[in-house]
Amino acid sequence: MSTVVKITVLVGGVGGARFLLGVQKLLRLGAFADGSGNQTQEHELTAIVNVGDDAWMYGVRICPDLDTCMYTLGGGIDPERGWGHRNETWHAKEELAAYGVQPDWFGLGDRDLATHLVRSQMLRAGYPLSQVTEALCKRWAPGARLLPASDDRCETHVVITDPGPGEHEGERRAIHFQEWWVRYRAQVPSHSFAYVGAEQATAAPGVAEAIAEADAVLLAPSNPVVSIGSILQIGGIRGALRSTAAPVIGYSPIVAGKPLRGMADECLSIIGVESTSEAVGRHFGARSATGLLDGWLVDTGDHADIEGVAVRAVPLLMTDPATTAEMVRAGLDLAGVRL
Repeated sequence: MSTVVKITVLVGGVGGARFLLGVQKLLRLGAFADGSGNQTQEHELTAIVNVGDDAWMYGVRICPDLDTCMYTLGGGIDPERGWGHRNETWHAKEELAAYGVQPDWFGLGDRDLATHLVRSQMLRAGYPLSQVTEALCKRWAPGARLLPASDDRCETHVVITDPGPGEHEGERRAIHFQEWWVRYRAQVPSHSFAYVGAEQATAAPGVAEAIAEADAVLLAPSNPVVSIGSILQIGGIRGALRSTAAPVIGYSPIVAGKPLRGMADECLSIIGVESTSEAVGRHFGARSATGLLDGWLVDTGDHADIEGVAVRAVPLLMTDPATTAEMVRAGLDLAGVRL
């Protein structure tokens, strides 16, 4: 192994971004870490970020998971909400509502809007999302390479029974994941997930290489269905995980019998998987069979029996970056990677 350790993480959402902070702390990465204006990166962190939540709204392209990771690692995240800009204002949202513009259920902050405007302008000019993300990161200097899982459209939709009122009440229809998650809070009759564009989508430049060249690949404790699961729908990514020489180590999103945050239990229920560490681990499966995992981290006091997968119980509650860094260390130990 080289003196430079390369860690690749599949990630999505607020919990995933906080997990990256722990990886970053353990690897001692960060912009201008030595105070001299030069980065002191002894190791390399690459995050492959979910794009299934991405959507066009109000004429701009919104990439929630990419932005959450970028703002979190760059020091600009709202610390209370865990998403969006700190010190946000909402004047544009209020004006859109005054005009009666739909959707009226999505919160678009003024500072956040600037990011979406820059992204949308570059996309319309013909730049792929991976290059746009690289350009946006120059401002935030996240201390990690953030790669969208794909440059292609690959959006997560949910098949629901329309709750009404209206002419479609009681009918099944597909809605964008954002509407299901933000507007309905996953509290409508839901039947399945559809990954629109996944059959044609391919991994973004650098994604397969980041998996192949890593010393360890980590699956963050993000939603296993609509974060990690959405990434796995993209052509080439599952194959890269199955073929890499690096150990693939996953982290259970289940702590004390429930998901760390979000609505992973609703998502798991829809695909027929119990909300337990063992069930989620078996859902991913062992790489020695037809799955993805070499190792699986579960919370202290929890257990999982997954044939072909090394399981270790450690504290998994991400209370702060230092605590999260110890989670990451345990995963790297399981992978046989020493810093």
